[in-house]
Amino acid sequence: MEIPSIHPEQQHHSSLLKPAGCISRLAEIAVWFSMRQDLPVPELLTPALVLFAADHGIGDATGDGEKTTDLLRSNAAEGSIIRSLCAQTGAELHIVDLGVADCLVDVDDIEHAKVRSAGSADISTEAAMSQMDYWECVGIGEEMANRAIAGGANLLIAGSISCGDNIAVAAVIAELAGLSPEVALASNADSATYSRELSAVEQTLARAQGTSSHDILREIGGLELAAMAGFYRAAAARGVPVLLDGRASVAAALGAVAWDVRIAGWMLASHVSDESGHREALESLGLEPLMELKSSINTGKLATLLLPVLQSAISLQRGLATIEG
Repeated sequence: MEIPSIHPEQQHHSSLLKPAGCISRLAEIAVWFSMRQDLPVPELLTPALVLFAADHGIGDATGDGEKTTDLLRSNAAEGSIIRSLCAQTGAELHIVDLGVADCLVDVDDIEHAKVRSAGSADISTEAAMSQMDYWECVGIGEEMANRAIAGGANLLIAGSISCGDNIAVAAVIAELAGLSPEVALASNADSATYSRELSAVEQTLARAQGTSSHDILREIGGLELAAMAGFYRAAAARGVPVLLDGRASVAAALGAVAWDVRIAGWMLASHVSDESGHREALESLGLEPLMELKSSINTGKLATLLLPVLQSAISLQRGLATIEG
């Protein structure tokens, strides 16, 4: 799959008036989009958000007992926060069940695409999934990206719905960003949970030692991470930018860039959190976040919240007159 290259030396808007301060930062964002749209003045954004849901064999519930199926149902419900945000920002929303360990036939408005009925395997003892399941997940992600683009989207966002992904996300970030398990593991849990998860990350990395970077998501990732990576690859191949969300989307982005480094040129980071490893992972991708926050959420909310700012940046740029006039 051929990925278009981005050439930073291209200087669109060189004659536009660019006020100082934060307005200048908005202008930089608009230029980023104009380069990728290959237009002197960028078009307004038509965003699409896809949430990929799956469980993990190494852990399927949060400390408070919430499960992935509960999180999916709450996000899919009419009037949910993410549905409201998408309605307000004009973003098309799709939710895809890749491997939630529950029967969800009663849930309306989701895509039923289970690859593994119980989610990925226990990555501390075996590969997350088979090669066949891996490429099926990647293909589903690519299909969802292509569908969104065919529907008119010119900015894509992928998010994850998973209550047990912390170990897999940390392992992927540690391996692909070259971090220690201690740095890569988000430490927002109690000490006993953190110690258990740290031990699991260390076991996982030791078991998977020597795995090719191209195969990391299959070996120590998860179904939703593989799908998100495929989503990013298809977007880049079609020349459509993507807006990264939380740590899980960054882990998937690292996996996609391990396939082809040019994919990073089509990525924009919505934010960086105080969670361990988030900033280092973005630096590994060569990305500068648009916001700094204390926490990170993986269900697309933070990236969607940023959409009005991106639209304003483009609207401002479209309204500027050139000096050459």
